[in-house]
Amino acid sequence: MIKAIIFDFDGVIVESVNIKTEAFAEIYRSHGPKVVERVVEHHMANWGMSRFEKFKLYHRELLGKKLSDDGLSEITHQFSRMVTQKVIEAPYVKGAIEFIESNYTSFDLFISSATPENELREIIEKRKISRYFKEIFGSPETKSDHIRRIIRRYNYGSSEVVFIGDSVNDKEAAQLNGIYFIGRVDGEGKDAFGNCLCLPDLLGLEDTVKKIYDISL
Repeated sequence: MIKAIIFDFDGVIVESVNIKTEAFAEIYRSHGPKVVERVVEHHMANWGMSRFEKFKLYHRELLGKKLSDDGLSEITHQFSRMVTQKVIEAPYVKGAIEFIESNYTSFDLFISSATPENELREIIEKRKISRYFKEIFGSPETKSDHIRRIIRRYNYGSSEVVFIGDSVNDKEAAQLNGIYFIGRVDGEGKDAFGNCLCLPDLLGLEDTVKKIYDISL
């Protein structure tokens, strides 16, 4: 029986992935189109990776520079200023808010995101959806850490928890903790996850969760 559902945020609850892609591109634009292309390519393949790790990686591998703590703080604050209000205003993924509003009393709902936790909480408060979730987790902890904490804190069995994500990193975090995974595929319907249950949006989520329950019987 499924007792808990963990949602990634960007690209799963709200359509905000492109907002952050554009922000990464803008931050590195002064370094030329080749750097921007590589930044965007890596970002889009690693949506579940925190921005802190991405900035350190891009500076080291693409610019040949090591970001100081102050430099990392400055660039992440710049990024946050560029994206926060836009994410607050971004549309929901189809079916997401309907599922959440209809099912938050039937399942324990959580959010696990690579967005810094303070920023994530601000966004969720301003979207007025915090009451639907038992807990909200962001970086610097990893999604695997979030899942582990949720399972231990609430004493769930691994077969009682589903993670819904839109990146390979999300799937790997679910697999590391032995829980079910549902992938939200991109707008073109491409399945980047291999052999798993995938949805183009969350309109069919209720049926998919039921399918997992049927499989587990």
